[in-house]
Amino acid sequence: MSAQASKKLLNVLKGNQEAVPPIWLMRQAGRYLPEYRALRAEKGGFLALAYDSDAATEITLQPIKRFGFDGAILFSDILVIPHAMGQDLWFETGEGPRLAPRLAESRLEEFVPAPERLNPVVDTVRKVSAALPAETTFLGFAGSPWTVATYMVHGQGSKDQAEARRMAHAEPERFAGLIEAIISATVDYLANQIDAGVDAVQLFDSWAGSLSPAQFQKWVIAPNAEIVRRLKARNPNAVIIGFPKGAGGKLAAYAEGTGVDALGLDETVDPHWANRELPKGLPVQGNLDPMQLVAGGPGLEARVHDIIDGLKGRPHIFNLGHGVTPETPIPHVERVLQALRSHV
Repeated sequence: MSAQASKKLLNVLKGNQEAVPPIWLMRQAGRYLPEYRALRAEKGGFLALAYDSDAATEITLQPIKRFGFDGAILFSDILVIPHAMGQDLWFETGEGPRLAPRLAESRLEEFVPAPERLNPVVDTVRKVSAALPAETTFLGFAGSPWTVATYMVHGQGSKDQAEARRMAHAEPERFAGLIEAIISATVDYLANQIDAGVDAVQLFDSWAGSLSPAQFQKWVIAPNAEIVRRLKARNPNAVIIGFPKGAGGKLAAYAEGTGVDALGLDETVDPHWANRELPKGLPVQGNLDPMQLVAGGPGLEARVHDIIDGLKGRPHIFNLGHGVTPETPIPHVERVLQALRSHV
């Protein structure tokens, strides 16, 4: 059997079912792991780690070594794209990312592109690809254009993405130009990740839930569809997961409109509803509540089984509804793995 054929997670992404759903967790490499905290204390801040290919390789591999997940996800950040487009990027301790100058007060044309900033990330892909066990699926990723644009406009994360939403309504041509620039940079970036060794890529649209249906079609579905189209034109074998967090009832339209190969479900989605309403045979990923993973309690295993049962008969990758949080106890992750692998 070839290494490719033995990758259970990749097999599911290609539309096949496994007896036990393969598993990886968003943000599975991070602050809840003592080995990550030790490396970060030695090397410095988050961005320094992400751009140090040896450190980023080690971090990507840490959860595979500890838990034996079926998938490894590249250790990086969605905001490396605006950084490569010429916006300054840094992380404030305890507060998260900052970007400057904010596009709410500046023009994209004023930025000096710096695509070489992505070189260390692609180097990380090559190193991880060479080091992973043959059965482990390697996932790359990028942020989707709408979510990346909200950070570029606001200069940081925002509660309701008001400045980006306002710009999209008031200056649609200007905003469309920003979205197109992000699409172009993202397609190049993901194509380079695939060429360097990832098996599949995920498009994170963390703020997709803040848009009205018409705006969702314009700024979420259409741009992601264009990324899928261009990426598959460059690499017909590209495998793409879409994760429009908060899309809810618009998930079926997203799946049909974007042409993604698989769909991530956040924790607000009922697996039974998703199984009934989403296109037949479409692989799905999710969707344990990250806070239930933190809390543990007697209901944790029951919820794992309910999610698996709710998506029965459909290709399914077990995951969270969003990322692992820093306060997550490691024994709770181990309980999820045990429940998953003992499911009958």
